[in-house]
This record gives sequence, structure tokens and C-alpha cells, in this order.
Amino acid sequence: MINVLFAGDIVGSKGCDFAEKTIGRLRASEKIDIVIVNGENSADGNGITKASMEQLFRFADIITTGNHCFRRKEFTEYYGIKENLLRPANYPDGVIGRGITVLDMGRYSFAVINLMGCAFMEPLNNPFECIDKLLEDIETPNILVDFHAEATSEKKAMGFYLSKRVSAVIGTHTHVQTADEIILDGHTGYITDAGMCGAELSVLGVKKELAIEKQRYKCPVRFSESDEAPFFNGVMLKIDEKCGKVHKIDRLIIR
Repeated sequence: MINVLFAGDIVGSKGCDFAEKTIGRLRASEKIDIVIVNGENSADGNGITKASMEQLFRFADIITTGNHCFRRKEFTEYYGIKENLLRPANYPDGVIGRGITVLDMGRYSFAVINLMGCAFMEPLNNPFECIDKLLEDIETPNILVDFHAEATSEKKAMGFYLSKRVSAVIGTHTHVQTADEIILDGHTGYITDAGMCGAELSVLGVKKELAIEKQRYKCPVRFSESDEAPFFNGVMLKIDEKCGKVHKIDRLIIR
């Protein structure tokens, strides 16, 4: 069995620090084999930077991203350098980086695919058509998909679409953990959103006062990371490496 830990969107330096401590403990206590984190908000003020990437790679095997992946122009080159740093696979041809990576773990291999939804998001290539093409060339049955999407309906549809074709479909982007974890068709682990790692008493990691001001008065506001105590959201999966079947999926909320 493979023990896989997926951490929801990591927000700012507080989220990075707390995730590093929490995942360090979980790796030992739960005998975690593979750690995947969504790092597109890991830099203070949004996006991902060289410094936040390097911290994430201290405790994660693979970093996925989403709609903020190219927020920091100075960071863009790293998508062409780091094989385990992903941007959504359904960006148009010619965009730097990759949306899939395969870990060689010796007795098995493990693939991670990063996709982004189109509903209420940047209109990228159709993620359903994209995943079909990607799956044609993947030889391992152990496949996890980070589907970074806004609409619950699009995430649910992707989960059912990939049922029995991949090991897990994990939703990200909304920063609020959902309570709908399930094993579809006795094979594919699914959750609509894994949640986030950052300040719990905040609005998606941002100081709540600033988010309220923005939404109440409709004027531009410079957001900053909340100073409130952080918490950790994620998902743990137990996968049969011989067939890619998920035997167990558990939500994690660690305060």
C-alpha cells in the first residue's frame, strides 16, 4: 500500500511554516510515502516565489498550482527547470512548464496531474479533453489529479468522469474543505476541495477586516496575510500500488 498525503492550498509564510511542521510529524507517525502540496498561494501576497518553492520542497515531493501559477513573472522560469513543479496541464501549447510528473519509487511509479477548471475561471483548454490525452500515455495505474476549479459542479463531474480511470481526484482552489470525501465505484478517491493551510480565522487566508472592507465598499484593497493562528487541511489516501485502487480516504483538519 502507498500512503499519500495531499495538502490543500498553502497560504503565505504562516501556512508554509505550519505545513512544514505538521507534515514532518505526519511523515513519521503515518508512514507517509508521497507528499503533494498545492503551492500557488505560498508566497506572501499571492503566487509562488523561489523562496516559498524551496521551503515547500523541503517537505513535499510534488508542488501543484493553479490560476495564480504565473502571478510572479520572475518565477516563471522555474516551471521549465523543476520537473516536480507543475502548472495546469490544460494551458495552451507553447506555455512553459508541464502539467504532469511521474515519480519513480522503485517498486512502483506514481503520476500526478495538475488540471484547471474553466467555469468562472480563465478559459483554458477543455480539461476533460486534456485529461483524456494525458491518460493515453501514462503507464502506471497510480494517478492523482489535482483539479483546481471554482465550480463544485465541474469538480463533481470530473470526479465521476475519471472514476476507475485514476486513483484520486482532489479538488483545490476554494480554500474551504468540503465534507464529501468518497471512494467512487470502489476505486477512485474523491473530495471537492481539500481546503487550505493558513490562518483559520480569516477569509481564505487574508485578514478578515480587509476582505470585509473590499466586499462592503467595492473599492480596491491591498490584501495581506492574516495574523491569526494557522491550521492544516489535507487528505490522506491509502492506495494499492498494484492496481491504483484507493482503499481509504480521510480528511485532515489539524489545528
